[in-house]
Amino acid sequence: MAITAQISIQRDGLTLRGRLDRPEGVSCPAVILFHGFAGDIGDRPGDIYQLLTETLVQAGFGVVRIAFNGHGKSDGDFTAMDPLNLLEDAFGVLDYVRSLDWVNGIAVLGHSQGGVIGGMLAGYCPDLIDRLVLLAPAATLKTDAQTGHCMLARYDPARIPDAVNVDGVHKVGGKYFRIAQQLPIYEVTARFTGPVLDIHGIHDRIVSVEASKRYARELKNCRLVLLNRLDHGLDGGDREGMLREILDFLRDWKVGEE
Repeated sequence: MAITAQISIQRDGLTLRGRLDRPEGVSCPAVILFHGFAGDIGDRPGDIYQLLTETLVQAGFGVVRIAFNGHGKSDGDFTAMDPLNLLEDAFGVLDYVRSLDWVNGIAVLGHSQGGVIGGMLAGYCPDLIDRLVLLAPAATLKTDAQTGHCMLARYDPARIPDAVNVDGVHKVGGKYFRIAQQLPIYEVTARFTGPVLDIHGIHDRIVSVEASKRYARELKNCRLVLLNRLDHGLDGGDREGMLREILDFLRDWKVGEE
């Protein structure tokens, strides 16, 4: 049997909302799942985050998903979101998970922008996090900000506007890009020396596979898996292969903890 609960976390006057899924009646490791840019916790049937959660719970892991500020059902204004306050959200989630009496280990799994934030969280807290999974981590957000583009938008990187409409729907505040230009993504993440699994689609059209290749060079204990049929949204013919890689990586840790 599995337990599912809607959860909320207070962080600097904001309420971050999400979901907890775990096996009933046992202590187990918890996996913190961080979603990507403009996403949410993805708890709809068929969503990749839901599929990941169901797979992990069935294998004996708890999963905690929280929508970042300005996303999903969490408080905040999307335009006011930036890498530093996303990191504050991540710290809030980590504190919450550490307070749960059934948790006997913590892994972080981050997709796209959530991979950047999750990786940096692991770098800031290498003593609190046991394993790290990066799925198409969007470290290119830094070089994109330095060259003045984001999705469909182009802007002058030396004179960043107050807000940029990046896709016709989402407006990102200029503060986001100013911070992103100087964000120490690899430097901080490399402080985490525990086991890392990095999975990236070779033909990803949103985030270059070169981002993950650099993670593999910079991180001391990183296994890079490149898949031919996996898009940036984690869909495609290699989706099942991705799930097997994640499960094997985390099962190895869970067995080692017993």
